[in-house]
Amino acid sequence: MDKDIQTSMRFAFLHAQWHEDIVQNAWEGFATEMAIQGHSGNTIDLVKVPGVFEIPLCAKKLAKSGNYAAIVCCGFVVDGGIYRHDFVSTAVVNALMDLQLELEVPMVSVVLTPLHFHEHGAHRDFFSSHFRLKGVEAARACLGITAQQREVELLCAPSRA
Repeated sequence: MDKDIQTSMRFAFLHAQWHEDIVQNAWEGFATEMAIQGHSGNTIDLVKVPGVFEIPLCAKKLAKSGNYAAIVCCGFVVDGGIYRHDFVSTAVVNALMDLQLELEVPMVSVVLTPLHFHEHGAHRDFFSSHFRLKGVEAARACLGITAQQREVELLCAPSRA
């Protein structure tokens, strides 16, 4: 992809505020990797929502704006013992898949649902590190999918004879 096109693209990083001390690490990993890849902070918008269930609606509004080449959606869904956390994460991830197909804006999911999470130091440290890594991977996924989408658009463009 042309470097000027790639560095002029805008991205949104959307994250839930539940367990924000852990989730924030994904944002830090993402922002750091994007900077390494030549995307300054002014090409990335950070948007916070109360919880993961609010992610799809906000992602849809961002995608419909036409301002973003890709949207990263991040949250941490843990078993709080009140309802099935796997239901919540499945609903969110399925909604993001539907949105990217409907609106043709890539949705990169960093909505993670651990099998077990306990509020002690070892788990908090592990998941904080894990989210940072997932943020780096999300940045690479954004750049990869947007480059691939540009190639597909060129392949689908009417032939100029």
